[in-house]
Amino acid sequence: MNLPNKLTIFRVILIPVFILLFFLADSPWYAAGVFVLASLTDTADGMIARKYNLVTTFGKFADPLADKLLVASAMICMVQTGVLPAWIVVVIIAREFIISGFRLVAAEQGIVIAAGWWGKVKTAVQMVMIVCLILNFQLAWFQILCQVLIWLSLILTIISLVDYIRKNAQVLKNQA
Repeated sequence: MNLPNKLTIFRVILIPVFILLFFLADSPWYAAGVFVLASLTDTADGMIARKYNLVTTFGKFADPLADKLLVASAMICMVQTGVLPAWIVVVIIAREFIISGFRLVAAEQGIVIAAGWWGKVKTAVQMVMIVCLILNFQLAWFQILCQVLIWLSLILTIISLVDYIRKNAQVLKNQA
């Protein structure tokens, strides 16, 4: 198991820690700190894997899955606390199920589909949005920033889905 894959697994292990801190810690800074640490492992594992040619099939599947688990877990926590509308989270998670389905079909054909640029931007914006929502400063400009990030996350989710389907449509054509 190489370092990038260990970082991916570490990100998954941090999810229950984040959830516990989100609901039980006296300060939102603890949950935000764990979430930021987990998010940084996403950046680090990708950079290390590419720089040192440590890209693996496991990493191509596990890294996006770890991102989805981290982001979805945080968003579901925020639905429960009323910070994020459930319908937005449903759209975002639905996109992730669709992409995962595409990846499964592709894998059956021996094709490994790595994350695309739009998906990476979407994930980064969602992670920044989540940190802002966790901290939830009661300042007018900050609340506006949070709303902009929510809508930007939703828009990027849709754009990245359309782009992904467009670029990988041959996977479905091969099923016909």
